Amino acid sequence: MKIATFNINGIKARIEALPAWLEEAAPDVVLLQEIKSVDEGFPREIFEERGYNVETHGQKGFNGVAILSKLPLEDVMRGLPGDDADEQARWIEATVVGATAVRLCGLYLPNGNPAPGPKYDYKLSWMARMKARAGALLESEMPVVMAGDYNVIPQAEDAARPEVWREDALFLPDSRAAFRRILNLGFTEAIRATDPRPGVYTFWDYQAGAWEKNNGIRIDHLLLSPQAADLLTGTGIDKGVRGRDKPSDHVPVWIELAA
Repeated sequence: MKIATFNINGIKARIEALPAWLEEAAPDVVLLQEIKSVDEGFPREIFEERGYNVETHGQKGFNGVAILSKLPLEDVMRGLPGDDADEQARWIEATVVGATAVRLCGLYLPNGNPAPGPKYDYKLSWMARMKARAGALLESEMPVVMAGDYNVIPQAEDAARPEVWREDALFLPDSRAAFRRILNLGFTEAIRATDPRPGVYTFWDYQAGAWEKNNGIRIDHLLLSPQAADLLTGTGIDKGVRGRDKPSDHVPVWIELAA
């Protein structure tokens, strides 16, 4: 089972690039972030014609997450538990049924800038809620994959120029510590576990020639429960997608599970 995460930075802007990548990469499941579309406006027919089941949790103009799956999806849940007043569309869950059932969580973690401030407080409280949900999912003892744009640079080697991120919400000590607390529940960070080299990035800003200079950061992560980690057979980052016409500032990141 090939599972990918991809922050597309607007489904309308990526209406040609996303289907082209799907044809080429042939993932079984894709977790999308920043669809920037209400559910009714998502162009589901384009993906259904390619054999994907489509589940969305959308929001007008910004945020929004979705799951595309060639395999059956069950028990779809929208929204991160823990705060009924939170209306931001940043979390979607479903069980994908292959040879083994896998619980998938697609997430778009808050950016948190400017920090300090209410946006950063929201980021940290959201991460605390995510930790609680992750702990509950571990209790199910089924394979769990939590994948998406975490808006966290875990370590200095995950940025080409870590010094410029020192005061940014993505790299502040509290953000990194909150990420580690989730990881330390027993999750495996798939890309870092299989490729420990520095210089492995998933995001290049549109500004200041970041792509051309390879001035990137790694903020798109796939966290695997022990049961999912036992099934891991491969990982990859489709870096070349960033150099194509009308790209997102993120690229697809994927894993393969024997499931």
